[in-house]
Amino acid sequence: MADLFGIAEGVLGKIASRAFEEAITIYGVEDQIIELRETLTSIKAVLLDAEEQQMKNHRLQVWLDRLQDVLYDAEDVLDELECEASRKKVISRYGGIKGKMNSHDLFATPCGSLQRFERVLS
Repeated sequence: MADLFGIAEGVLGKIASRAFEEAITIYGVEDQIIELRETLTSIKAVLLDAEEQQMKNHRLQVWLDRLQDVLYDAEDVLDELECEASRKKVISRYGGIKGKMNSHDLFATPCGSLQRFERVLS
């Protein structure tokens, strides 16, 4: 249980970071981040209550396991969003990479898929 609370705290901390604020602005996902922040705050409150009941309620334990998976997915998506924003910032500052590297180079591809962001918020 402490793990889930810590994961939720970590995701909330990532959202509040200065570097992540830039990523939010670059991708225009302010509304989704506000929704995620509110949801995580509610989840933290429920986790405190669930801690007392989890040993008695097996359905609750299954729900908590699923919640852990969702929190890890949210953390991964936020990492990808931040990485992609950093990549765009570097490219805008130092120019594109066309002609400097071949198209198969690792740095020529995005950090990851931001499509999972919508799935996590659903």
